[in-house]
Amino acid sequence: MTALPDKEQIKEEIIKKLRRRVGVTPDEATKEDIYQAASRTVRDLIMDKWADALKEVHRRGAKRLYYLSAEFLMGRALTNNMINLDLYDAYRDALAELGFDLGEIEEQEFDAGLGNGGLGRLAACFLDSLSTLEMPVTGCCIRYEHGLFRQRIVNGEQQEADDNWIEKGNIWEIARPDDKVEVRYGGHIEEVWTEHGLSVAHEGYTSVLAYPYDMPVIGYESKMPATLRMWEARAKTELDMSYFNKGDYARAAMESALVESISQVLYPEDNHEQGRLLRLKQFYFFTSASMQFLVRSHKKNHGDVHTLPDYFTIQINDTHPTLAIPELIRILLDDEGLSWDEAFAIAFQMFNYTNHTIMREALERWNENMLQGLLPRIHKIITVIDQRFRDNIWGKWPGDWNKMNEMSIIYGGEVRMANLCIAACGKVNGVSQLHANIIRTQTFRDFYILFPDKFLGVTNGITTRRWLAKSNRALTAEIEARIGRHFLKDYTEFEKLRDWLGDPEFCAAADAVKRANKERFAAYLKAKQGAEIDPGTIFDVQAKRLHEYKRQLLKILHVLCLYYRIKAGPSLQIPPTTFLFAAKAAPGYYMAKEIIRLINAVAEFIDNDPSMKGVLKVVFIADYSVSVAEMLIPATDVSEQLSTAGLEASGTGNMKFMLNGAVTIGTMDGANVEIYEAVGADDIFIFGATAPELDTLRRFGAYDPGALYEDNPELRRVLDALISGALPVHNGKQFHDLYNALLHGGCGKADKYFVLHDFASYDKVFSNLLAAYADRDRWTRMSAKNTICSGIFSSDRTIHEYSDRIWHLQAMG
Repeated sequence: MTALPDKEQIKEEIIKKLRRRVGVTPDEATKEDIYQAASRTVRDLIMDKWADALKEVHRRGAKRLYYLSAEFLMGRALTNNMINLDLYDAYRDALAELGFDLGEIEEQEFDAGLGNGGLGRLAACFLDSLSTLEMPVTGCCIRYEHGLFRQRIVNGEQQEADDNWIEKGNIWEIARPDDKVEVRYGGHIEEVWTEHGLSVAHEGYTSVLAYPYDMPVIGYESKMPATLRMWEARAKTELDMSYFNKGDYARAAMESALVESISQVLYPEDNHEQGRLLRLKQFYFFTSASMQFLVRSHKKNHGDVHTLPDYFTIQINDTHPTLAIPELIRILLDDEGLSWDEAFAIAFQMFNYTNHTIMREALERWNENMLQGLLPRIHKIITVIDQRFRDNIWGKWPGDWNKMNEMSIIYGGEVRMANLCIAACGKVNGVSQLHANIIRTQTFRDFYILFPDKFLGVTNGITTRRWLAKSNRALTAEIEARIGRHFLKDYTEFEKLRDWLGDPEFCAAADAVKRANKERFAAYLKAKQGAEIDPGTIFDVQAKRLHEYKRQLLKILHVLCLYYRIKAGPSLQIPPTTFLFAAKAAPGYYMAKEIIRLINAVAEFIDNDPSMKGVLKVVFIADYSVSVAEMLIPATDVSEQLSTAGLEASGTGNMKFMLNGAVTIGTMDGANVEIYEAVGADDIFIFGATAPELDTLRRFGAYDPGALYEDNPELRRVLDALISGALPVHNGKQFHDLYNALLHGGCGKADKYFVLHDFASYDKVFSNLLAAYADRDRWTRMSAKNTICSGIFSSDRTIHEYSDRIWHLQAMG
């Protein structure tokens, strides 16, 4: 093994990079120059490991995982790579001697705009863990030029700004132009029977070139970096010279611009037909490119395509990459000449599907005519899969047309992607044990009856490298002082920390770290958006994608209730509390944007009352990202996990907060159930109706939010404030739509997410939480216990389960 460089060698390499790449000395270098130079030295170390690893995988003939995901929310790479190379201290000291602070240098790096929320963050954690466990993996996605958006709050409302995360380039990626492939859209299919069988020709299509960029992702003390392959769309001809020479410059570049829009923006708005068509193009683009390259590389290294399942396993992360299934079948049929039975059997052995969606109405589906027009050959293949799957359904339930209509892949002019995954994948997994049970008994109940051995649960996890060693270095040091640092490589070592359960010294040390982290975040927030918060208050945090089922609305209504309660009884004593919200709403999600507007209105309302100073404070943190989360999560006292029971598949934010010593208040939903089991009933605050209880209310139509409004004066006052003009607004518009959604709705669907139903329960349990916080000894023990019991939520454990039960990968260490 090559020895790691020491501080002096690192300084020497950075100086060389400055001279040879930028043409400056350290005295003349800017922070950006130093970032580029230091990053290149780190990249060189990873590249050496990467080259050796690729060679070793080929030599051994080891199986490789292809992990297909529309998102990989990676976060910054520089310091995370330093930590995983065990070189953080050496680089920090080397840079200090050159006159630079590592924290300031890290700020020069943009967060990679390859994801939005938990789906992409999970995929990023998996790459880290797979590398740490020395398992070969290639993650595949689009090289989005622009991320979701940069969020600005103007007059209390979300506004979206461009997130061009690669405007300065991406130091960590390597262009692979020799691996480019052609992706075809449109046209028509000609089928001709010959003496050799059916011959299929695709005519009149439009071509797009997929250019790959590879980024190595190094795990902790790993010799096997993961590969993140990002595909960029380019036109076959960037400039039509016939138009250019006539002076029609706009038209000359039009085709190139239209093609490159495929990899331009993460999740283009899909509330219109062109947006939906672009998304469909995106999903086929990266899945087709990935499957073409997989088959090409296999033939180069191993020859016979019949052996593909021996060398590759493919995981579909939610349904966005589902088109990879018919695309691989297309390649095996049309390019390799296999029979249908051979091609389908190979795909079935290779593909597995992770479901992330409980609500059936939210499952991905495409207009059949749109899909047929854009992807005629793929549509034909899906039609055959559907016909054969219908035979299975009919064999199980002969004559049951309701079952047929519900379970078929194509029905009612739509192509249902989850149904396609279940029909064509070997395994289907949920991402928490509760979620797995729900998809077996509710979401995909009939599929489970048909394929009982296909369904399983693998609880999500998070990487301790980024979410502890990078985000919370002081707490990491306290843990290392007690159990050593091998827990960063072997998650089972975390169990040793249980010997310190209730240890006063560890509790006090962790509490001191928490206070320092709160001071750090308060300084950041003041510098970033001018908001002043008191580190001596409770930091109560709800940070997650904005969706009605996640119930940020419940939280802000309760904050308003607390305000009115304090005003009505000035003698009421509660610990001073700062409520921190962080979330992005999808650009076309009106109700989510209204909730953001309400949060900011309540924040302004409370700020305008001098009597609330030092008592209550509300702040909305703009433009939440991985890098912001790395500061916010270690500073959090209370983790708000308020989703409507039965609607959150798992969650991973809850695990990150727990790891960093936050105490959870939440419903028995997703992975909250397993957090409850890990820490015990005394060290988590559970409220609200359970999933079965809510199912009963839905089934019998027994829920009347209007009765709660009438019976609870405090709740009535809070809701009336939404429409009475009590809250400050900047556009003259009150919150009638939120008010009506809670109390009136439509078609008997008032308060669809049971916000008012769970309000009283939440209020009671939150009071218990405040009482626990007031007992500082009890609270510090609770906080420390959450950290101590969090080892089970390592993504390393998750990957072990996937490999043991689905992938059957070989560790290369």
